[in-house]
Amino acid sequence: MKTFSAILFLMIGYSAEAQNYSIVLSAPQFDTGVAYLTYYYGSNMNIQDSGTINERGMVDFHSDKELPPGVYSIVFPGKRFYYDFLVGNEKQITVSVPDTLNLFKGTKVDGSAENKLFDIYQQFIAEKAPMLQQEREAYQKSTTAKDSAFHENNYRLLNSELNQFRDTLVKEHPGSMVAALLMAMKEPTVPHTAPKTKLDSLENYQYFKKHYWDNITFRDDRIIRTPFFLPKLERYFRQVIDPNADSVIREADYLLLLSRTSPGMYKFLLNWLTDEYYQPKYMGQDKVFVHFFEKYHSKGVSSWLNEKQIKSITDRAYMLMGNLIGAPAGQMVMTDRNGKETSLYNIKAAFTVVVFWDPNCGHCQKELPRVDSFYRARWKAEGVRIFTVLTDNDAMDKWKQFIDDHKLNDWTNVYESSAQSKAVEKAGRASYRQLYNVIETPTVFLLDSEKRIIAKKLTLEQFDEVIKSRLKSTSER
Repeated sequence: MKTFSAILFLMIGYSAEAQNYSIVLSAPQFDTGVAYLTYYYGSNMNIQDSGTINERGMVDFHSDKELPPGVYSIVFPGKRFYYDFLVGNEKQITVSVPDTLNLFKGTKVDGSAENKLFDIYQQFIAEKAPMLQQEREAYQKSTTAKDSAFHENNYRLLNSELNQFRDTLVKEHPGSMVAALLMAMKEPTVPHTAPKTKLDSLENYQYFKKHYWDNITFRDDRIIRTPFFLPKLERYFRQVIDPNADSVIREADYLLLLSRTSPGMYKFLLNWLTDEYYQPKYMGQDKVFVHFFEKYHSKGVSSWLNEKQIKSITDRAYMLMGNLIGAPAGQMVMTDRNGKETSLYNIKAAFTVVVFWDPNCGHCQKELPRVDSFYRARWKAEGVRIFTVLTDNDAMDKWKQFIDDHKLNDWTNVYESSAQSKAVEKAGRASYRQLYNVIETPTVFLLDSEKRIIAKKLTLEQFDEVIKSRLKSTSER
């Protein structure tokens, strides 16, 4: 069964207003043990309430607080079985379970018209799902084209029956929660079922993306307390849309705009989006996180977050602001091993590789010689200069020894003296650690001839590919 875990970094529970509810579980096969009332929110089943079953197999979950509509579950003692049911605007619901080994047979949910529809749907699924699975497995095991076609056709017919059943429920009960759930599960039907050309595939993608959210209204808070919404949201931002930061920002702002009149949905989306791009998966997407901070969190719209969470978001945003892709790199005036003051912006080069490192760092000890290999093999001839910054001034002797041992003296190797550090602090300027988000070593950046950041925190092979691509692009102009 599904586990109970803390909700995601920013997935904060809802606030509640006074409104009594009572959900009674009747399961005569139990005469002791703890049962749980849970709800779907985010990627988890979250505990709403718990209670000890009495000798008659009953427990009453009740409160004077609101129970927001959505998909809820009764988790039975032992946590091996659970039963989903719907909560709408009802205040009193009874779930009667005669047999936990066959939950769909005999289980009744009284006090809720929504669950009568839901039961009908679950029973239909319980009947059709094994048949669909059987045809899928038979198709995979087929050894002849005739058998494959036979089982494929059977699967198609069963799936068509399932879709038709869903469509009928939606048509006959358009305002029900069941209809909202079934619509949320529905996906766009692309124009080319068997694309033959790249244009067909492109048209399919464009149509799919355009109509992806057709069946979901972002003004319905019920959808966020279901197991369907989060996977759909994750798929859209991780697989459907262009991962380019500007595309993500445009899509996110649009969904947040649609949900402004639905407090629960708005909170869910902003929390999830902030969490998703806190540690972005693609280079350049930290611009997305900074955007969320500047447009939403810094303006006070996320008032539900506590002080610690706001501080975490703020600190993270300020660490990223100074090193976004395309932005000018922060100026660093530091000292070389001979005591000479050296400025990053005084280095004239087609590309500058900036490395923050510590000679006591095992990974640095492996990567710095590899940087030198790329540098000597090709980068130096292509106009690349290396600018390295020592991050631990207590390791000065090891720093100098490492440079000498590995013959890195034609690089610009510097550290920030205590006087320079105090000058930065006195002037109220950001430290180099904040400007370049140096929270680990080695941290590597690639700058262009004007000291704009064009890549960061990639592998050396990826940096090499970026340089090659840039040089090729320049030569073709």
